[in-house]
Amino acid sequence: MIDEIFEDAKERMDKSIGALKTNFSKIRTGRAHPSLLDNVMVSYYGAATPLRQLANVVVEDSRTLALTVFDKSAIQAVEKGILQSDLGLNPISAGTTMRIPLPPLTEERRKDLIRVVRGEAEQGRISIRNIRRDANGDIKDLLKEKEISEDEARAAEDNIQQATDKFVKQVDELLKAKEAELMEI
Repeated sequence: MIDEIFEDAKERMDKSIGALKTNFSKIRTGRAHPSLLDNVMVSYYGAATPLRQLANVVVEDSRTLALTVFDKSAIQAVEKGILQSDLGLNPISAGTTMRIPLPPLTEERRKDLIRVVRGEAEQGRISIRNIRRDANGDIKDLLKEKEISEDEARAAEDNIQQATDKFVKQVDELLKAKEAELMEI
């Protein structure tokens, strides 16, 4: 029973780390990366469609993304979707190919992005601590129902705390790496 609670908590903490990595990948650095356009939605025949389903996105060079749109009739919709996204990008069309130059980040914008990244990291830490609280609550319920001894409960809470510390450390490492990436010129 304790093992199930521990494994569930570890699995949920791992998912929190995965969500944090996904959120970090959405935050633009100075380099071009195809995942930058993952959240761009395009109105394609009246339906909101992810850009990745309408075009192939590749990195042309460190500051330029290249898109190859599959359907010629969707080029204007793709361009409009990119312009309406909150990324601040201006695509340049050339037939079925579209180039998206990434403007260099200003120092002020970098500091804003670092603030955003720190907020995301804090949300990740909070999520992990909430999972720890839930797991410890489940252990206390087992202790109240006399299904486990106090020693087993204490050992289980220590294990959960160690896992929490490990995952919070991962959040801190991801944050440090993302901050370094944002400050690169």
